Amino acid sequence: MTEEIQADSTHAGAVRKLKVVVLYGGQSGEHEVSLMSSASVLEELDEDKYDVTPVFIDPQGHWSVPIESLRQYDVVFPVMHGPMGEDGTVQGLLKLLGVPFVGAEVVGSAVGMDKCIFKDVMRAHGLPVVRSLVIRRYEWTRASPEEHAVIIEHVGCELGWPVFVKPANMGSSVGISKCKQPEQMPTAVEEAFRWDRKVLVEAAVPCARELEVSILGNDELQASVVGEVKPHREFYDYAAKYLVKGEEESELIIPASIPAPLMERIQHLAMQVARLAEARGMTRVDFLLEGAGAGSAGEPGLFVNEINTIPGFTSISMYPKLWEATGLPYSSLLDKLIELALER
Repeated sequence: MTEEIQADSTHAGAVRKLKVVVLYGGQSGEHEVSLMSSASVLEELDEDKYDVTPVFIDPQGHWSVPIESLRQYDVVFPVMHGPMGEDGTVQGLLKLLGVPFVGAEVVGSAVGMDKCIFKDVMRAHGLPVVRSLVIRRYEWTRASPEEHAVIIEHVGCELGWPVFVKPANMGSSVGISKCKQPEQMPTAVEEAFRWDRKVLVEAAVPCARELEVSILGNDELQASVVGEVKPHREFYDYAAKYLVKGEEESELIIPASIPAPLMERIQHLAMQVARLAEARGMTRVDFLLEGAGAGSAGEPGLFVNEINTIPGFTSISMYPKLWEATGLPYSSLLDKLIELALER
């Protein structure tokens, strides 16, 4: 397709620009994050190369253009985070329309979005993940207070305290709570059920360090340098990512201060994770590294935490910042992602 576009000229010596849609907004709890990400993408796309059309989906699911009109474009760049955007639904629609799109295909998007399924896939292939349990809304809502107490006791016996309670299908730390004691569980579970019908409860990694790697490519994958997020709050929640400024603002350390062999190990593992999850095109792979103060013998534990198949693209987002530190500036990264979409 790229050759055809380059050969197609509006007049002698002029190459037609690629017609690119930036699809943003959406119905998920990450709607506002999508607005921030898309603003950065729209600003950085090279106007000399691309004829860019923003297409907005409002929180009620209304599109700013007829969906069928997407067929007239060369490629769609979805910048939508969370359900109804990052979970394979939009990707399936674009495949039906026959329009190339940036990012993972349907399967990779769906697996990456559902934290429970993602961790099951990782476990099935022997990759290290944190111990966890799943609670479903219908089980919780039908249960009596006494049965809730039994569920919570089971969590404590299997995972210990503290634990993290997360909506299975949500990103940007929306709906996540940290429970240090059993009494905090009911409120945390109800909060998570505001966003999803399935909740993941995970054991907390002692003194955890949060490490992230950006992955790029279809068949041949590349890994960026490893970065570290140091939240100055209890954990890297939504406020820490997007709202807090000043002394409580999270610190992004690129590259992470870790030994070279560990960085290479994490990069290799990140590419393995992307392949197993079928997360091609782009993805960010997040890890938890057991801190030195955790008191464990030998090497600290390294755990695969999650992947983001449409990671944040704001000016402070780790995905583009990691690639910039690896030698690929923001605008060149966008060029590469569009090239990969057309290649696939």
